Amino acid sequence: MAQVRPMRADARRNYARLLEVAVEAFAAHGEGASLDDIAKRAGVGSGTLYRHFPTRRALLEAAYADRIDHIAARAGELAEHLPPGEALGQWLNELGAGMTQLRGLRALLGAAVSGGGPTNDATDCCDPLKDAVTRLVGAAREAKTLRRDIEPIDVLRLAHGVATASELAGGEGQHLRRYLGWLMEGLRP
Repeated sequence: MAQVRPMRADARRNYARLLEVAVEAFAAHGEGASLDDIAKRAGVGSGTLYRHFPTRRALLEAAYADRIDHIAARAGELAEHLPPGEALGQWLNELGAGMTQLRGLRALLGAAVSGGGPTNDATDCCDPLKDAVTRLVGAAREAKTLRRDIEPIDVLRLAHGVATASELAGGEGQHLRRYLGWLMEGLRP
């Protein structure tokens, strides 16, 4: 088994600076932000960026990992304090707000929920969100506040679509709560 050498202090600083600049760039320009510009603004060369993050997706995933974990953790917090249907609705509002505020997050979730259904492994960075929605959907179905034929992956796909529609309607997500209200109405038994 090969040992992984710890990063040097300057490499750790470069990594942290790249993530900081990437979060800002993705927020301003979406997932298509210039990687060369990110490297330049972080004060490193493109080679350093690609050494740490060999693909755009790898940089996106690293940039949003903490935010994804936070949104996923909110599912448990909401489930403790709200009835199951309300917890799911509130969590979808927070997920939608995250996707409208962090434009690259919507791209990551879109890749994670496209194609092959619940076992889609296009990206695993959104696994915490998949786990969270699975728990919330299960509880809402058990409480009979959600249709039995709704699968967790369906809910994530619909939330992704609602966030996209909300952005198309005004760009700032002001329609998000209204659209999610209609979605939740349609998901009730």
